[in-house]
Amino acid sequence: MSEEDKAQRSKEKHRARMQEQKAKVDERIAQAQEERGILIVITGNGKGKSTSGFGTVARAVGHSMRAAVVQFVKGTWPCGERDLLQKCGVPFHVMGTGFTWETQDKDTDIKAAKEAWEQAKIWLADPNIDLVLLDEITYMLSFKYLDLEEVLQTLASRPKDQSVIVTGRACHRAITDMADTVSEVKPLKHAFDNGIKAQKGIDW
Repeated sequence: MSEEDKAQRSKEKHRARMQEQKAKVDERIAQAQEERGILIVITGNGKGKSTSGFGTVARAVGHSMRAAVVQFVKGTWPCGERDLLQKCGVPFHVMGTGFTWETQDKDTDIKAAKEAWEQAKIWLADPNIDLVLLDEITYMLSFKYLDLEEVLQTLASRPKDQSVIVTGRACHRAITDMADTVSEVKPLKHAFDNGIKAQKGIDW
């Protein structure tokens, strides 16, 4: 067999593989016809959970959709995503107490968490809001600052076309079971562990 024949045969095999793959993808697309909002969970110990959530908010805004964000835990830090998205009309509620190991005041943290959750419930009941980001709410459930059953019921009873993103480590199993999409971010390396200072525009 000549080199030209080998090259032609390789092209034909590649084309056959791609046609088979396309047929499988097309079949899956044809089967996925249900239209409704979805619950997305982004959990795990790696960096990038909130970043992913904010990226989806930016995507939604880019499509002229309405989004709202509740930030638990990191409220005292500067936030480049918040500064940008608020300029685009995205409403935020910021818990504002910062990390619990910094406040060292459980009562204050619980009060702030419940206030943030009350605003979340308003947006989770609003059919005009297409996407709600509950950034780092998982910690509020791990610490038992919020009632799990109430959170589950609110998520289950939200408007049909509304999507929700939940971020944070150690997401409760009941929420991951309810979710339509779950991604786990795993840490392989982190600059901070090697003594590199957190950087504006990269880490916040």
